[in-house]
Amino acid sequence: MKKTNLSAYDPAAIPSGKGRRFAIVAAEWNPEITNAMLQGALDTLREHGVEEEDLLVRRVPGTYELTSAADIILKRTSVDAVICIGCVIQGETRHFEFICQAVSQGLTNVAVKHERPVIFSVLTTETMRQALDRAGGRHGNKGVEGAVTALKMAEFNDSVEFELPF
Repeated sequence: MKKTNLSAYDPAAIPSGKGRRFAIVAAEWNPEITNAMLQGALDTLREHGVEEEDLLVRRVPGTYELTSAADIILKRTSVDAVICIGCVIQGETRHFEFICQAVSQGLTNVAVKHERPVIFSVLTTETMRQALDRAGGRHGNKGVEGAVTALKMAEFNDSVEFELPF
């Protein structure tokens, strides 16, 4: 049987977000998609105990700007994780490839640089229908998945300690 709702998860397996701070940066481009993903992320964080005052939400013009926005937020705040929400839909030119590659590599670099989770909640689809299906449609909501990942990675980040054997 093929799984259709890719965002389904066991709420009991998700760490509490109580006392944690999260930032969400969402692209303005493709607002029908990014607004739904943003709402899914916010609802999920709240459901897991994150207080309103511990949420920082900012908008940027497009998906490409997510990298610099995440870097700025991590330089200037003490959030536990940044969820980056965007949507790039294949067009007639290679622009799609360049944006997707730059953003995925850029967000990885920002996470490594700041040693804090930066979550890639960016849809890279061939059609608007595919994007709608993943922004609250039949395949779930990638914003929800981004929030779940942020909660898990914030917990992971706090749990890792290295002790020298001497």
